[in-house]
Amino acid sequence: MRIVAGRWRGKKLAELGAGDAGAHLRPTTDRVRESLFNLLMNGRHADPVTGARVLDLFAGTGALGLEALSRGAAHVTFVDDGGAARALLRENIGLCAAQGTTKVFRRDATTLGENRGKPFDLVFLDPPYSQGLGDLAVRSALAGGWIAPGAMIVWEENAPPLPPAGLSQIDQRSYGGTTLTLLRAEGTA
Repeated sequence: MRIVAGRWRGKKLAELGAGDAGAHLRPTTDRVRESLFNLLMNGRHADPVTGARVLDLFAGTGALGLEALSRGAAHVTFVDDGGAARALLRENIGLCAAQGTTKVFRRDATTLGENRGKPFDLVFLDPPYSQGLGDLAVRSALAGGWIAPGAMIVWEENAPPLPPAGLSQIDQRSYGGTTLTLLRAEGTA
């Protein structure tokens, strides 16, 4: 696993190794991540990455958020409640020397609670597949004020999700067993 583009292009990230079977770590492949960022940066949408405040829910290894930082995001907050995931995440933040532009929250993404800071412009959502956790996390983030008006949400699942109220679908692509859905939060940024 490596950073695909930007200032850390080619940077090798920590190996998963045997990992923690209970952690459900399933990093987004380099190929899917490259396709996703090409869609975001070169698509019909305004560039949602450069200068963005990014929220990476079910962050796992942090590859999505770190890719966004490499490509010009201003800050990433990573959320994951798994010990194995947070250890890999901290290692990857260190490898990229990104401590000053990141925060790591040990929190269940499905029960975020109230956001006490500025809302986020770009949200990555990569829950364990087929468990309904993505829907719970999006609803929690919306209810807690984590998502800015007009924000882009990138939801990775194994099947197309149904966007909850307050979000509209703007694109959807499938890559093998992975479906990427791009959503936009209601309101203007």
